[in-house]
Amino acid sequence: MFYWLLKHVLVGPLLKGVWRPQVEGLEHVPRQGAAILASNHLSFSDSFFLPVMMRRRAVWLAKSDYFTGRGPRGRLTAWFFRSLGAVPVDRSGGRASEAALRTGLRVLSEGELLGIYPEGTRSPDGRLYRGRTGVARMALEGRVPVVPVAMIDTEKVQPPGQAIPRLGRVGIKVGPPMDFSRYYGMAGDRAVLRSVTDEVMRELQRLGGQEYVDVYASSVKGGRPAPASTPRRPEPSDDAA
Repeated sequence: MFYWLLKHVLVGPLLKGVWRPQVEGLEHVPRQGAAILASNHLSFSDSFFLPVMMRRRAVWLAKSDYFTGRGPRGRLTAWFFRSLGAVPVDRSGGRASEAALRTGLRVLSEGELLGIYPEGTRSPDGRLYRGRTGVARMALEGRVPVVPVAMIDTEKVQPPGQAIPRLGRVGIKVGPPMDFSRYYGMAGDRAVLRSVTDEVMRELQRLGGQEYVDVYASSVKGGRPAPASTPRRPEPSDDAA
């Protein structure tokens, strides 16, 4: 009920009327059955525009911080994500990462559409960063397709740290489902996981036209200088995250 109200009464008409998102490729989202929506992540507002514009409800893995904020804004944020059906996950790594993967697989086993951001966090500068291999593990273990989604210019309407979005036009491009059935049964192979993840990131780059940076966004946010230029597109390697 809350989801319907948010999408069709409270939030949806406002976003569609004011920001007028340009959406392409919604027909690529399966109407039923389990699948993964894998999106780049430019802005906090991605979590508003994307669910509202999708024809089918998706369950999103959202960082647990969104559910524990204090004050009116924190409580409103928590209410919003719960109303969308988002699932809180701990992204601190180690056992927490494994628990997040198990949560995603449970959602897929129930035939749901699962939404994730392979970069693991918002881009600090509008470029596309290296993907985490959780998307590959869930696709292979869950035996489901990956639907790539590119958010475009959302960082311009709501840059990091800005609470209220400014006026502007945003875009959403959905690509055809990616079939990784040739790798089923190989979810334990780190090289395969990296190859699948990089293939997803290449498609996101193609859809959105972002510059690719071959480091993790979290490391840049942690203080590591980001490369000044992009040496290459994401390609298979033998390390995983």
